Amino acid sequence: MNADLYKRLFRAIFSEDLDSLRKIAYLIIENERKNRHNVLADSLEKISKLASVNKHDNKVEKAFASGLSTLPVTKRDNAPLVSYITREQLKHHMILPEDIEERLHRIESEFVARERLSKYNLSPRRKILLYGPPGCGKTLSAERLAWNLGLPLLKVRFDSLISSYFGESASNLRTVFEYCKKEPVVLLLDECDFIAKSRITNQDVGEVPRIVNMLLMLLDEYDAPGLVIATTNLKVTLDEALFRRFDDIIEITLPTEHEIRELLKLTLSAMKTHLDINWDEIATNLNGHSYASVVAIAKNSAKNCVLEGLSTVESKHLEKAINEVTMKY
Repeated sequence: MNADLYKRLFRAIFSEDLDSLRKIAYLIIENERKNRHNVLADSLEKISKLASVNKHDNKVEKAFASGLSTLPVTKRDNAPLVSYITREQLKHHMILPEDIEERLHRIESEFVARERLSKYNLSPRRKILLYGPPGCGKTLSAERLAWNLGLPLLKVRFDSLISSYFGESASNLRTVFEYCKKEPVVLLLDECDFIAKSRITNQDVGEVPRIVNMLLMLLDEYDAPGLVIATTNLKVTLDEALFRRFDDIIEITLPTEHEIRELLKLTLSAMKTHLDINWDEIATNLNGHSYASVVAIAKNSAKNCVLEGLSTVESKHLEKAINEVTMKY
């Protein structure tokens, strides 16, 4: 290592400049390869990958703080197979139709009473499938369940899980499920549309059919202390075999006018709203919008109000926001 690199290294260490330290580390690895010290270079590169996994989005360290053991990674390159969503990040305030609300509450109640149920050889609902249009609260429902049950939420990273190597994707999925046997967590398979599609209509070859079959088997064998929740946007061609593996299947529908009205008020609850706002008329005009669209309208109307230097949201702010979102979608 030359004198200039030594100086850069010492400056980075004593100024605690992590970005510079990483760049210097990669330069050192590159220099060792140029000098044909391949064994040393490989060892240094392995250390750098392990370090980046342990600091991925600063979430793994927080996972340790919550009592979780080392999160599952791929065997090939130690890439994280799940993302840990901290409790502070979980969204749990929801406005849902009464029947859907009751079904989510039933899942929570059964989980809390799991020991009492086991005395009668009964099991709580632990494998849940949520399906419906985009932006209607499927992921939010999973976060709400994790929040209310006090369980960590782990979101499967399909970008790391799917591999081009024969059989590796299915092996990665098994690794995730094996981890969940040791830790009580909510495992979220978010937007797993390629898994939920009917295998009859699916023309994919290679790893996708293998991972679908592995998921079916893992769901059959699922006996973990937490929950597994899958979400999909698909309304049709859902695999019947996949349906049968879940304890509960809930369709998350578009909001009714009642939910739209209440969601607008909830989102704007931190601000004052003018008495002349006709909430019923606005809710009627927004019929057919998703929950995400309604929340975006409420937030944009609040921004319109603040940008005008006002502290009370008026009808004109909502109307402008509705026009903006309508044009966007």
